This record gives sequence, structure tokens and C-alpha cells, in this order.
Amino acid sequence: MEEIKQIIRDKQFKKLFVGDTDNTLIQFFRYLFVGGLAFVVDFALSYILFRFVFGEQKEFGWIANSLSFIAGLAVNYIISTCWIFKNSKVENKLVEFISFAAIGVVGLLITIGITKLFELWLGDTTSLFQIIAKVVSTAVSFLWNFFARKILLYTKKEK
Repeated sequence: MEEIKQIIRDKQFKKLFVGDTDNTLIQFFRYLFVGGLAFVVDFALSYILFRFVFGEQKEFGWIANSLSFIAGLAVNYIISTCWIFKNSKVENKLVEFISFAAIGVVGLLITIGITKLFELWLGDTTSLFQIIAKVVSTAVSFLWNFFARKILLYTKKEK
């Protein structure tokens, strides 16, 4: 955190956005943007598919959400590997993507689990409950996704 404060004090904002870095805080800062963009892609595509392609037929909602999740995951992977994480522990790109995706699926399961726990704990499914559960589960899932990917896939290789 101190390094980011120093960058801001020295007005060297370019370091936050440009160049390769192994600094976890700068990577986390960048991951906020990537995660936000992936969320927008996921949400927008889900809406477009459900509303316009499937004609709001509820039985196709899971297809819309599945396709949009995959699109958001692909955006996250492409931008993350080009901008944030340059040092992969995995040499095979297909294996790297599958591992990246598996971590994302665990994040999705965390989101579903936390949301279900909130439902059981609060015994409520109102809009306020949904918002609180979604905020908490998104934050936990985001932290899981970043740190699992950083540690398991993108920590500098030992020489």
C-alpha cells in the first residue's frame, strides 16, 4: 500500500497502468479494472442474450448466464495475461487457460454458496437481501480469484 501512496505522491501514475510489474498491489489495482470490465461484459451479454436472443424465456436464462460468464472469463484471461500477469508458471497456454477458468469456477461457486448462506441465515430473499449477499459474495469471490491466480499461476518462477 505504501508503494501506491508513494506513486501517487510522486505523481507517477503511469506506473499503475503501464509496464510490466510483479508488485502485488499494482497488479491488484489493475485487476480491479479488469474484473470490472469482465463484469460489464458478463452482465451486458447476459442481458442481451436473455432479453433479445431468448425472448426473456426463463428456461433459457441459464444458457444466457453460462455464455456470458464464459465471455467475461475470456475477457478477464486475455487482458490479465497481457497487462497484469506476465510470468506464468504454466508453459502450455491451454493448460493455463483451463487453470485460470477453474479458479473462476471456484469463484462462481463461492458466490453461489455465500448467496445461499445469506438466504439461509437471514431467511429472506428480498431485494435488499439480494444486494447485500451479492456485494459480500462478489468481494470474497474477487479476492479469491485474484490471489488464487496470483499465487497458483502467476508467481515468479523459481530459478
